[in-house]
Amino acid sequence: MCYGYDGMAALRRSVLDRRGLLRGSVAAMAGVGLATAGATAASAGPKHGPGHGPGPGHGHVGRRRVPPGLISIQLWTVRDALNGEPGYDATLRHLARIGYPKVELALGYFGRNAAQLRRFLDSICIKATSSHDGISETPAALQEKIRNAVTLGQKFMVVPYLYSANADDWKRWAEQMNVEAAAAARAGLRYGYHNHAHEFTIDLGGGRTPWDVLTEELDPRLVHLEIDIYWAVTGGIESGAGVTDPEGFTLDVIRSAPQRVLQYHVKDRHAADGDMADLGTGMIDFARIFRKHSVLEYIVENDTPDVTPQHTAEVGYRYLRNLRY
Repeated sequence: MCYGYDGMAALRRSVLDRRGLLRGSVAAMAGVGLATAGATAASAGPKHGPGHGPGPGHGHVGRRRVPPGLISIQLWTVRDALNGEPGYDATLRHLARIGYPKVELALGYFGRNAAQLRRFLDSICIKATSSHDGISETPAALQEKIRNAVTLGQKFMVVPYLYSANADDWKRWAEQMNVEAAAAARAGLRYGYHNHAHEFTIDLGGGRTPWDVLTEELDPRLVHLEIDIYWAVTGGIESGAGVTDPEGFTLDVIRSAPQRVLQYHVKDRHAADGDMADLGTGMIDFARIFRKHSVLEYIVENDTPDVTPQHTAEVGYRYLRNLRY
C-alpha cells in the first residue's frame, strides 16, 4: 500500500466541498431541473416498478416498515447544533429523546477520546455504529482509527468523500481502501465507501466514470457500499442516465455493483431546484427503493436542514418510522 494520502485534509476539504458540490448541482439544475422534474413526475412507465412520482408513498402502501433499531442519523446533519447551540451533549441527548438508537459519527469526538465518548453515548442509550473517516496517511494512523472504532463499538467505518478527474487516483484510492478494509475486517469491522454525485458524472475518458473504476477495483469481499440516495438520484439526473427515472437509476447502481450495499444515507430532494429536502417533503420514492433492497442501516441526513438541524432530525426519524413499503 502506498501511504501518503492525506485523509484528514480530505475530510477538512469535504466540509467545504460538499457545500460546493451542492451549489454546483443546484446551479446545473437551474437550466434543466424544472423540465426534469416535470418529465419525472409525468413518466408513465417506470422501468423498475410502480409508484414513481412526487411526494412520499407514491401510490403504493406496503406492509413492511423500517425496523426502528436500524434507523440512524449522520451527525453532519446536526453539525451547527454540535458546534454551536445547544452543543454536543445536549444535541445527542435530543437525538436520544427523539428515539434514535444509533448515530454515524463525523467531525471528531468534540474534546473526548474514544473511551470517554463511548461512556457518554452509553449513558444516553445511543450507539455509535458507524463513522465517516478519510483514508489514513500512515499505518499507525490506520491502527489508531481502527482501535477507536472498536472502542466505540462500531460495526462500520466508511470513507465519506473522494474527488478526482484522474482515473489513476481512483485506482490508487481503491487499492488503499482494500488494504484498510482487510485490516478493519481483522478487527471485526466492515469498511465501506459513501458516494456523491460526481462518481457518476465525471468522464475519466472513454465514457468511464469514477464509479466504474471503484466498483471494478474495490474488493467486494472486503468493501461494502453506503449508498447516498440523494446523491445517486442527483448523479443520475445530472449524467442524463436517470433523468426520466432517477429511482430506477439508483436501483441499477445498487444491483450492478459487485460490492454489497449495507447502508443507506436517506435524504430527500426538492423537485423544483434539486436542493436537499427534509425526508418526505421531496420527490424521491424511498419506498420503491427500500422494497427492492433492504440494508442494515437507514441513516437520516440532510446537509441543508429546511428549518433547524433538530427539526430535520425529528422529521427524518418520524418519516422512517411511519413509512410503509
